[in-house]
Amino acid sequence: MIGETQLVITRAEERPREAWEDPAKGSVAWHTLISAEITPTDSLSAGIAVLPPGGTNPPHRHAEAELYLILEGSGVLTVDGAESPVGKGAAIFIPGNAWHALRNEGDAELRLFYVFPTGRFSDVVYEFPG
Repeated sequence: MIGETQLVITRAEERPREAWEDPAKGSVAWHTLISAEITPTDSLSAGIAVLPPGGTNPPHRHAEAELYLILEGSGVLTVDGAESPVGKGAAIFIPGNAWHALRNEGDAELRLFYVFPTGRFSDVVYEFPG
């Protein structure tokens, strides 16, 4: 039933690893799990992001709100200039258009599940300073 929203069960291991080609955009990599380009879904996009030890997802913003759930590791989240330590089990709501960044300050990978309230991950337009 192509074109209709359906149940989707998937895993990061089944999806390609993606990353920015520009080092100025940080060292974050991700696996898109749910997005209308690859799944029969229409209202959310989601995936798993990974930051290596010392890695960063530098300051950026996008119109859509975003939800993080920290799966493994620890780090520091900055939202509109305010820093907060985050670790495994933390659920985080980031308002749309808020400048935010994440850095891994631990010795292990920081893995998080992210969700956007848009059907296509490709619709999320990232803005970086400068």
